[in-house]
Amino acid sequence: MFQVNPSRNDIQNKFIKHDNAMLNRVFGSSDVTPYWIADMDFPIASPITQAMQQLVSRESFSYEFDSKSVFDAISKWNQQRHGLILNAENFVQAPGVLSAIALLIREYTQEGEGVLIQTPVYHQFRRLIESAGRKTVNNPLKIEQGHYVIDFKHYEQQLQSGAVKMVLLCNPHNPVGRVWSKTELQQLVTIAKKYNTLIISDEVHADIIFDDAQFTSMTSLGYDNSLTIIGSPAKNFGLNSISNGYIYSNNIGLRDQIKATVASMALDNGNAFTTYATIAAYQHGKAWFDEFLAYTQNTRNWIIDFMATELPQVITFTPQGTNQIWFDFSGLNLTPMQLKSLLTEQAKLALAPGNWFGETNEQYYRMNFAAPLAQIKTSFELLKSSIANDQK
Repeated sequence: MFQVNPSRNDIQNKFIKHDNAMLNRVFGSSDVTPYWIADMDFPIASPITQAMQQLVSRESFSYEFDSKSVFDAISKWNQQRHGLILNAENFVQAPGVLSAIALLIREYTQEGEGVLIQTPVYHQFRRLIESAGRKTVNNPLKIEQGHYVIDFKHYEQQLQSGAVKMVLLCNPHNPVGRVWSKTELQQLVTIAKKYNTLIISDEVHADIIFDDAQFTSMTSLGYDNSLTIIGSPAKNFGLNSISNGYIYSNNIGLRDQIKATVASMALDNGNAFTTYATIAAYQHGKAWFDEFLAYTQNTRNWIIDFMATELPQVITFTPQGTNQIWFDFSGLNLTPMQLKSLLTEQAKLALAPGNWFGETNEQYYRMNFAAPLAQIKTSFELLKSSIANDQK
């Protein structure tokens, strides 16, 4: 079952989020509590640990590929979780979610062509686009009545210009936490159809959906000119360093094209640990995941309540999905450097700056809250006292 704290702390790790050299380089100090990377601090589900322990105990690691069982497990999970009917034959396996996106960008666009993103958005999108020699086309999100929405007028203008070959959608959206409604996605597709624009939908956070939202996969909308990153067990089950990425499309032509490219580079076979962990997660991880989701939703609710009551001058955007929460500190009336000093030196918080995600206002920060609530409570009390001391 779900546990907040590991049963043992004597095993060393080299996690990026805790690395002193990395923290000093990014935040100027290693004396901070890290909330800057989108992974979890919790022990993984015991069925996954058991599956990997059995694999180690086997003492043999000959060639072994079992993608069929992986795709079957993912398909059944999505049917039970979202009512999403997936054909296990229509998956393509890639080394990871980011490598899958990179492959799709290079496969379906040419150098110099535009890929549209909806900023502020996961910072690796821009890196993948521009490192491939493509152009990033921004479609900034708007804030209406306290939450983010798509600027459809601007979106259509960008597609109509002919500068956009591909739309790279993030759903649920990282970092603002929106879970795009079916109506919003249908409007997105309707416009894309007018200009025959390919949509790539990154749905890696699709299962981390809170009780005030309903997830809709791009796959369910019947848009033929689309491929979906169904994701991986990385975000759900804390397998960031050992998980594959999974591409899906009901368009056989698109699927076969990327499948051939992935196979040509021998990127379509995961290692045994990845395979066994993924199957165990999707076949036996439901009870653990449900408890994890309930725990992090409770944490989200605590943060929302605390900020509204104790720090109302900070705008907090309630995430409908993901374990990321997005803050606007403009109400503190601090310069960007003063704010950075307050957060890192006084409150000891390592948060992800908004400009990483393409946010031009330097008052925005993202926090990952998949961490023990007791730790988070301590961090927010320190933030509160730091702000009080700063404003004396």
